[in-house]
Amino acid sequence: MLLTIRKQIRNHPALIPLFFFIGGGATMSLLYLARLGLRNPDVSWDRKNNPEPWNKLSPNYQYKFYAVNMDYSKLKKDRPDF
Repeated sequence: MLLTIRKQIRNHPALIPLFFFIGGGATMSLLYLARLGLRNPDVSWDRKNNPEPWNKLSPNYQYKFYAVNMDYSKLKKDRPDF
């Protein structure tokens, strides 16, 4: 497969940006998927020691990648402890 891609790039050098951007997009999507799996509080990898990780978050913990109109530092605790 890599030999075929190499032949196409040699014969058609205009394809180099296409391979570059497709490879970059695939890499960024895999990195974001890994971030979701490792940093999101909805995902529990260790069910024995921490079965409900979302209950141990403070109210001002920002777990979203980008928050548009939310200032997490001003939030107060409005839920009970379990």
